[in-house]
Amino acid sequence: MERMIIFCMLFFCSSMALTAAPHKIAKYKQLLKTIERLETTVRDKDVELLHTPENPVDGCVFTAMACFQNGTLKLQPENSQVNSTFTHTIKVLKRLISINPEKCESSCESYEKKTPKEFLKSFAKLIKK
Repeated sequence: MERMIIFCMLFFCSSMALTAAPHKIAKYKQLLKTIERLETTVRDKDVELLHTPENPVDGCVFTAMACFQNGTLKLQPENSQVNSTFTHTIKVLKRLISINPEKCESSCESYEKKTPKEFLKSFAKLIKK
């Protein structure tokens, strides 16, 4: 009887872990699509350069995500024709990014500043990891 209970518990736990993974994968895929959509509509000339985290250490990934989330608020649409698409895409991106607090020695300001398109490419690179 004990073995049966243990087996049922293991089966339940493993099925829960398997259902959580596809949700995260789908979320990251949607994030990548959203970033790619932004790359085509973002203004890249005469704009503020953004702090761009590249290759954050393991303990600083969520801090890097927070930097990207803050940086997306500073992005501007390429022209007025793409403004509504751009605004909607930014809203979707803000909703998709989840940040967990962590202790990290580096801050957003410690990263090099880059153009918006380079910023988005680095963001996509981090999501792919």
